[in-house]
Amino acid sequence: MNGYFKKQIEALRQRHEALLQRPNEMQEETNGVIRRYVYPVLTRQHIPLEWRYDFNPATNPCCMERIGFNATMNSGALKWNGKYLMVVRVEGADRKSFFAIAESPNGVDNFHFWKRPLVLPDVDPAETNVYDMRLTAHQDGWIYGIFCSERHDDKAPAGDLSAAVAKAGIVRTRNLVDWERLPDLKAASQQRNVVLHPEFVNGKYALYTRPQDDFINAGNGGGIGWALIDDITRAEVKEEMIINHRYYHTIKEVKNGEGPHPIRTSQGWLHLAHGVRGCAAGLRYVLYLYMTAADEPWRVIAEPAGYLLAPLAGERVGDVSNVLFSNGWIADDDGTVYIYYASSDTRMHVAVSTVDRLVDYCLHTPADGLRSAASVAAVNALIDRNEAFLNG
Repeated sequence: MNGYFKKQIEALRQRHEALLQRPNEMQEETNGVIRRYVYPVLTRQHIPLEWRYDFNPATNPCCMERIGFNATMNSGALKWNGKYLMVVRVEGADRKSFFAIAESPNGVDNFHFWKRPLVLPDVDPAETNVYDMRLTAHQDGWIYGIFCSERHDDKAPAGDLSAAVAKAGIVRTRNLVDWERLPDLKAASQQRNVVLHPEFVNGKYALYTRPQDDFINAGNGGGIGWALIDDITRAEVKEEMIINHRYYHTIKEVKNGEGPHPIRTSQGWLHLAHGVRGCAAGLRYVLYLYMTAADEPWRVIAEPAGYLLAPLAGERVGDVSNVLFSNGWIADDDGTVYIYYASSDTRMHVAVSTVDRLVDYCLHTPADGLRSAASVAAVNALIDRNEAFLNG
C-alpha cells in the first residue's frame, strides 16, 4: 500500500470513527411532550467504509468511493438483546433501496451498522425496489417485517417509466439474520404502509392498512384501515374498514398512514402515524398520534388536533424537502419512548418522550374541530379554565 493511499484510508477511518462515536445532545425542551436530539442518529456518512471504498490501491489508486449512497431513512426499530436496533432503509446513489441493521447501546448515539446488509429471499424478478420496513415482535414468537415492494406498472402507456405498483412484502425471522419470505399481501387495492398488530385479535392476525387507488394517490382510500387475517403465511385482505379517516383542511387531507405498530398502555393502544397535506412548497409530511381502545384496537378513543412533530430547521432540507416520516419506535421498560424518524427522505433522527406523557397528550389535547370557529372555541375554553383556576 503506497504512502498516499495509506494516509487517505487512515484519514477516512478517523473521520468515520469520530462520527460514529460522537455523543448526541438533547435539545432544550419546547412543549413538554417530546424532546429532539441535536444530531441525526444515522446519515449516509455512517455507512461502513467497506461498503463504499475499494481498499486495494492496485484497483483504486486514487482512493475513490466506488459505491455511492444517497440516504439512510424510514427505519423500523426493535429492542434486541439489550441493544437498540433499526432496520434502516439505505438508498444508493442508483436510487435502489435495501435494508441494513444498525445498533446502538443507548438508543440515541453510537449507531453502528452490522457487517453486511440484509439479504432477503429474492422471489420476484419484477420486484425493483424495497423499502420502509415495519417490524413487529408478534405474540406468535416470530419477528415480522412488512415493507413496500415496488415494481413497474406494465399496464402503463408505452414510454411511461414512472408508473409503479406497490405491494406489501412480508418477511419473518427469529434471529434477525435468517429471513423467510412469505407471499405478498393480497388485497383489492394497492397497499403501502401496512403494519402488523403485535397481538392476536379474536384469534387472528390484524393489519393496519392504507388502501389507495394507485401508487401515489390515496384517491378513494379513506385513511388508515383495519383488517383481520386468517393465515399470515397466505395473507389476504378480505374485509377492510377505515379506522382513522382523512379530512379536508387538516394535516392528513391528502394521505395518512400508520407508522410503527402501536404501543399497548394501561389506557389503550398508542399509535404514531404520518399525515400529508398540500402546500405551496409541495407535499408536507408530519407525524401525529392517536389512541384506540385496549380491548378493541380498531376503535379510536382519542386523537389530538394537529401534529406531534413537523419538520424544523435543517430537517426541512434534503432529497424530498418538508417531510418527516416514522415507521419505528421503541418503548423501553422504564417507560421511555424513542421515536425514530427520517427528515426529508435523507437522514434518521431520534426524539424521546414517555408513555405517560404521550398518553396524557392524547387524552387531554382537544380534538380537531375541523373549522376555524371550533379552534377559537378550544382556545377560549382553555383561557376560561385558566382564569377560573388562577382566580379561584
